[in-house]
Amino acid sequence: MIRVLVADDHEVVRQGLRFILELQEDMELAGECGDGAAALEMIVRLRPDVVLLDLAMPGVDGLAVLKELRRRGPAVIVLSSFDNDVKIVEAIREGAVSFLTKTVPMAKVVAAVRAAAKGEPVLEPNVAGLLMAEVRNTRPRDPLETLSPRERDVLIGIAKGRSNRELARTLTVSEETIKSHVSNILAKLHLADRTQAAIFALQCGLVPLDRALEE
Repeated sequence: MIRVLVADDHEVVRQGLRFILELQEDMELAGECGDGAAALEMIVRLRPDVVLLDLAMPGVDGLAVLKELRRRGPAVIVLSSFDNDVKIVEAIREGAVSFLTKTVPMAKVVAAVRAAAKGEPVLEPNVAGLLMAEVRNTRPRDPLETLSPRERDVLIGIAKGRSNRELARTLTVSEETIKSHVSNILAKLHLADRTQAAIFALQCGLVPLDRALEE
């Protein structure tokens, strides 16, 4: 049996969830409460498998409950009227296995409880899309992406052992422009000198090592 604790400050919501849970042959209501402080006490005392947790509760709110648990407690499904992007991301970061809005069909809540008992997430499409965007925004950036096309050309030339004068002639710009590009490259890539820049370019595969040695 999956033992479920319901933490929501709205009696009507708790009644609806209680009714649905009692209809499931593989679930039982471990307890219910209307605030975060009571939720924390009941989680310790009753040891439920899954918690259906509202974010907006008086006193200790849902996010505070998640932070207090610090991923060591039961699986937590946030079931909230909030659709605020920041709240969603913060709840997931603090350990919620799933985030559902209260507008979802009850069948989806039941499915989420079963999934959470196995440690599996269930997310609405908008929440999944939001988390994907968050991952993309926080993905470590490829250092080469910071370089302009011309700076990349200069970096390749450095790896081939070209002097500033040779680069200026090849790229049909002034030596001062090349010096500026070199300075920008070193700053963007956090390198100390041209030697480090050349090594970096070789390590990134901008210039095959055998080609660099030939030239």
